[in-house]
Amino acid sequence: MEAEDVRISRKKPVYPVTVALQKYLRSYQRDARMPISYKNLMDFYETVPVIDKNGKDTLWETPIYPPHVQENLYNGLKIIYAELKASGNTRIVEHKYIDRVEYCAFGNTHPFRIRIVNRLNDVYDYFYVKQADASRIYGLELEQIISPNPVNYLVDGQTLVEEHIVGIPGDVFARSLMYNPDYNPKRIAKEFVKFNERCIITLLGDMRAYNFVVQITPDFDDFQFRIRAIDFDQQFYEGNPKVYMPQFFKDNLPYVRLCMEHLTDRTVLQYQQEERSSIVHRVRSERHRIAALRDVSNTEELSTPANVKQLREGYAHYYQNNHYLKCRTMTDIIELNVKNVIRQVKL
Repeated sequence: MEAEDVRISRKKPVYPVTVALQKYLRSYQRDARMPISYKNLMDFYETVPVIDKNGKDTLWETPIYPPHVQENLYNGLKIIYAELKASGNTRIVEHKYIDRVEYCAFGNTHPFRIRIVNRLNDVYDYFYVKQADASRIYGLELEQIISPNPVNYLVDGQTLVEEHIVGIPGDVFARSLMYNPDYNPKRIAKEFVKFNERCIITLLGDMRAYNFVVQITPDFDDFQFRIRAIDFDQQFYEGNPKVYMPQFFKDNLPYVRLCMEHLTDRTVLQYQQEERSSIVHRVRSERHRIAALRDVSNTEELSTPANVKQLREGYAHYYQNNHYLKCRTMTDIIELNVKNVIRQVKL
């Protein structure tokens, strides 16, 4: 493993949700009728920067709405939360209120982060409203099918609503928690190897430390770790193969060093094989769903011809497999990745 300064070539365009993708989403209960849209949330007249407890700019802003607009938006957001969490049962939001709405102009989908609070006990939760991006939705679906991590989201036209993924931001964990004496560094390194392997296979790009979280679960004799992606904006768009390999991002150097210090080449290979085996089991159990996803995504333009050409040549070199040179789309490359994993597990 190694790390370097991999750069994203340019801002990825937002790809619209097509009729074919909408049909797929309806088949798997990912569509919903929402009382307000992303466009409605953009109806603010100014914003105020959100500053953290240390006085630093968080890159989030608080949008200011006219009072009558805010009341309508907040009521709609409560209904959306009920759709996301309880299939539309609004009884769960009877004692909840929208505490704040925050907007981020940094990133492709310019998300709104919503904080909703239970007034009975002050327990709060977050969810996100974003501009729907087809490639991001495909990333969420691949995460649901191929990774061990369930995702919860809904789409209405060009509005995407996502559940908050709980965890410690990867950069924060590396800076302040990674070397906790109670944590087994080999377990953290093992999880990074597996995460790296999933990204390579599913073409999930730009997994710098602040785009994933670390989940920590106490076990009866140790702590277990899981790394989860939280940003799917760079799903199979870029042509540089290293964009899909978290090990090459300079931000992830602490994780790479941990792997180099505590793992051997043999154990790295073992963990890669374990992850491939898990992927095969998940693909087999969801074979109809992944086939439907393939059929839809293969008909859509989700990258540029130049990026597809660069990536298929890069993967042909990486895997020493000229079959990649026949791939016409990013979907073809993922399908070949999965087929190769299935062949390897059978050997």
